[in-house]
Amino acid sequence: MTTQLLENVNVSAFDAMPTPAEIHAKLPISDAAAQSVGQGRAILRDILDRKDHRLFVVVGPCSIHDPVAGLDYARRLKALADEVSDTLHIVMRVYFEKPRTTVGWKGYINDPFMDDSFQVNVGMEKAREFLLAVNEIGLCAGTEALDPYGPQYYGDLIAWTAIGARTTESQTHREMSSGLSTPVGFKNATSGDLTVATNAILSASRPHSFLGLNNDGRVAIVRTTGNPYGHVVLRGGDGKPNYDTVSVAVAEQALAKAKLPANLVVDCSHANSSKKPELQPLVLADVVNQIRAGNKSILGVMVESNIEAGNQSIPADLSQLKYGCSVTDGCVGWDTTEQMIRDAAVMLRDVLPERLG
Repeated sequence: MTTQLLENVNVSAFDAMPTPAEIHAKLPISDAAAQSVGQGRAILRDILDRKDHRLFVVVGPCSIHDPVAGLDYARRLKALADEVSDTLHIVMRVYFEKPRTTVGWKGYINDPFMDDSFQVNVGMEKAREFLLAVNEIGLCAGTEALDPYGPQYYGDLIAWTAIGARTTESQTHREMSSGLSTPVGFKNATSGDLTVATNAILSASRPHSFLGLNNDGRVAIVRTTGNPYGHVVLRGGDGKPNYDTVSVAVAEQALAKAKLPANLVVDCSHANSSKKPELQPLVLADVVNQIRAGNKSILGVMVESNIEAGNQSIPADLSQLKYGCSVTDGCVGWDTTEQMIRDAAVMLRDVLPERLG
């Protein structure tokens, strides 16, 4: 029997990808972008280390599909970020990869033209180009790390990384997180279980050796030193929220049992808002009230937001897409976003500095 009958039985093609080094050379990081990334990461580390009193807010579209609308959003967010910078540290949510339970559009990198052509080589370049533009505006960016090779292409432009509920339990993603240059938020499981997230933080904090990709596109043994800035993201589970005071206390106890810092981020979307984007302001208001009442463990929040509220299906005729409206999960619109952020800043301005005392 020949190897032709044994190897790649279900593979139709291997299309060449440019190497990370080639993409970096074509779209090198600028001084302005490097400053945004470096400063953004430093602030996040200081917040997690209790050296900076601010609450960090990861806010932006559920996913990026239109770079023009995405940069329109980024410019609006930059103005708002400057306005509240004494109280809130704004990180733009820039998600290019969408994990799927079954099928669906997998994101801007996988299918940038939204036509099932899957030109990943083009998508990767466009993703890096978009991140450069966001950072050059003066915003730092947060994303979800799904494909373990992705960070080699654009990781130098990311300040905060999330590991999703479906991948927090994955050994591959825990190993990858141990080598990431950013703080990493691990979401609780879709069931609501916190154990997988605390185990992920512990695993990612340790050194690992695993197969990966180097900048020249060669498969390499990646050896990491461990990432000390893992933290839990509460996103609800099994259709039930877990941002309430009891759930937060349970999470604090779980982290204490694992001998981990009580560092929590609340995702205002997903099961915490019963998948109803219009409820996100209520979740944020509840979190703000918890902090005002003395909570010291909630250091960040996440909000799914876009120019237009809600979401839309991807039409066969892409010219019919509604500008600035999500094609994945529903979002709050820009007016609501401004109100949420401004209200939180007002309510927390005099409270947050006391948490460092």
